[in-house]
Amino acid sequence: MEIERFLENKKFAESNNTAIPIRAEIDEKYKWDLSHIYSNENLWDEDFKWIENNLINYKKFEGKLSYSAKELLECLRFDDSIGIKLERLHLYASLSKDSDMKDTKYQAMDDRVMNLFTRVSTASSFIKPEILSIPEDNIWQILNSLNELKVYKHLFEDLIRTKIHTLDKEKEELLALSGEISLTPYNTYSILTNADFRFPKVINEDGKELELSHARYSSAMHSNDRQYRERAFKNYLLNYKDYANTFSVLFNGNLKANIFNAKARKYSSAREASLDKNNIPISVYDKLIESANKNLTPLHRWASLKKKLMNLNELHPYDVYVTLFPSNSEKKYSYEDAKDIVIQSLKVLGDDYLANLKNAFNNRWIDVFETAAKRSGAYSSGTTFGVHPYVLLNWGGLLNDVFTLAHEMGHNMHSFYTGNNQPYPYANYTIFLAEVASTFNESLLLDFLIENSTSREEKLNLLEKYLNNITATFYRQTMFAEFEMMSYEMTERGEALTADSLCKMYSDVYQKYWGPEMVVDEEEKYTWARIPHFYYNFYVYQYATGFAASEILAQKVKHNGKEAVDKYLKFLKSGSSDYSINILKAAGVNMNSEEPVNATSQKMNKIISEIESLI
Repeated sequence: MEIERFLENKKFAESNNTAIPIRAEIDEKYKWDLSHIYSNENLWDEDFKWIENNLINYKKFEGKLSYSAKELLECLRFDDSIGIKLERLHLYASLSKDSDMKDTKYQAMDDRVMNLFTRVSTASSFIKPEILSIPEDNIWQILNSLNELKVYKHLFEDLIRTKIHTLDKEKEELLALSGEISLTPYNTYSILTNADFRFPKVINEDGKELELSHARYSSAMHSNDRQYRERAFKNYLLNYKDYANTFSVLFNGNLKANIFNAKARKYSSAREASLDKNNIPISVYDKLIESANKNLTPLHRWASLKKKLMNLNELHPYDVYVTLFPSNSEKKYSYEDAKDIVIQSLKVLGDDYLANLKNAFNNRWIDVFETAAKRSGAYSSGTTFGVHPYVLLNWGGLLNDVFTLAHEMGHNMHSFYTGNNQPYPYANYTIFLAEVASTFNESLLLDFLIENSTSREEKLNLLEKYLNNITATFYRQTMFAEFEMMSYEMTERGEALTADSLCKMYSDVYQKYWGPEMVVDEEEKYTWARIPHFYYNFYVYQYATGFAASEILAQKVKHNGKEAVDKYLKFLKSGSSDYSINILKAAGVNMNSEEPVNATSQKMNKIISEIESLI
């Protein structure tokens, strides 16, 4: 078992109240129902104890995996049974903790699960090296001798592929023991920013004093009141500036943990180690950065147009997200209305997809509203075998929140279809594939809204939204990916990464991407400190590659009918039954080519031209 697998309501609280509501004030139907995982916490304790009591049973397989096919099958099935329960324990504890990050009970439960992960990883650490000690011909002979073992074929192929990076039993055991320690930088960052931080109060656009939060900052960046945007921007980032040295230590700690693991496994770099886990060629990452740098003109063109239409002397980071065409920008969307819009936009995917989507909406798979000490942002929980996936939101009622709902439900349905169609060994998918399904949904939603726009103003607003999606999901994430790559490379060369050097490096790359029209404020230089994804070990580039792939798939589904829909649904059902590159290729996208990345920048240029023709 590997630790890597885990890694109307009330009318928009911030509109009518300056205080963030507590959880008890939210209607039950807008909170996720965790009884679907465990109907009571005694059952959670029972599963926890079952794993603890059965860990000793790994010993009976040690040194015997080459004896017979039956012995090997029994071991793999036992490991699966541990993994299934462990993932379920983790899901319940992590969702409970994220509901209220001040509740120490669930922090303790989550800590206990992470400790158990380490113990399981340690107890099972002999499996890989022992299998790999068997001559390859013998492995295939054993695998083919028993029909029940054939389900593990791709798992074995991948194991053999990474043989050079798999260590002997003692070293694997040692690395497993270090797993929990390596999570300390992220866990500290998460508690600091989500539970301990107290953000300043600012005067909003209505003249009311408002306590900032992660969600309220995001909402403020879309306000038409520029002075409010500037106040929110500078005050929100103040904490990150004040604690920049602390954040630089956490940032460095995370980098060094990943570099340590990469070196221990004989990789030339942490980036190679991270990408190789999913058999992603490092050239995919390099091509993304290289291609984006060759195609920055559309983003510079967009910055220039924004500055001109906003009649600004200077364009600042807090001007990036506000709309130029406020047809829909002030419109508030109830969560109920948003669900209907998302359903309408995804009709092209057919009755089965829609039925499953509605089931998620109607049966409390989603935690909707921001509450005190709830985890910020939004996510889908991913696939947990035997349990439906969950979604966390912090609903603000803006058009962006409608897109966030579509995005997270893309993840959610991907997890649902994978979990229902793959055996446990493949009932998950790589992060490289994850962002395809989410941004695919966003693309269909945006096309739907543009096609149903009723005025020039509304169409302009939605075309702008398309540009903002490309900016935020393709260019911004590629910029983050370049910054992350540079940070690792500096550390691997032995250069010190201080708060000052991180600020300068981030400022330089931000300036390069946005071009000469952008004035990079002092506060923006500290944005590196507030991005949780930098703790996920080369995660962000996959937003950009996923976005590029999803654009091609969305257009195929819209224009090629049932054949393309069937391929897409097959993609959702594939889990990790093949390598990510191959699964995408079967769906209709070749990520080893430059086509997906180049098509994105070309589309941005086309949309800018369309906007210019309408204004």
